[in-house]
Amino acid sequence: MRFALCCALVCVGAAAAAAAVPPELEPLAFLIGDWEAGGGGAPGSSQGIDSFTRGLQDRVILRSSFTEFPATAEKAAFRHDDLTIIYVDEGGAVRAEYFDNEGHIIRYTETVAAPDRVSFTSAAQPGAPRFRLSYNLASDGVLHGEFAMAPPGQPDSFAPYLSWESRRVAPSE
Repeated sequence: MRFALCCALVCVGAAAAAAAVPPELEPLAFLIGDWEAGGGGAPGSSQGIDSFTRGLQDRVILRSSFTEFPATAEKAAFRHDDLTIIYVDEGGAVRAEYFDNEGHIIRYTETVAAPDRVSFTSAAQPGAPRFRLSYNLASDGVLHGEFAMAPPGQPDSFAPYLSWESRRVAPSE
């Protein structure tokens, strides 16, 4: 009987521990919610929605996003869809994996988080550009975002490619 009770307590404790939000993801909680965005950059002006939700019993943060770019004299209107999965790896580092409808995959290997700001940076690869995705929540509640690129051979020379401002349209968790 005691053995069965001990096993039950261990299982309950393990289940409770498994359901806890990893503390490494807590600094990113300011992102949770739906955000209406507008901005511009190399592809032109845009409007879209970013949705940050917790997934896998709070073990990851999922960002699903779409951006609509209006037609210009040079190109037709188009829509961009992407998904980012933010997680804690086995060593306790926050990582992110990005996928989009154009077939791009970006593995962000460096994450720097501070209160109301986070930056994800991809690793330098020979002959490939490096990418950085950043968010900063201003005191007025506006979420500023930027996607920057560094050219091959210049891994720390980031230049903005897209920037946007977002306003929360759904309450956070």
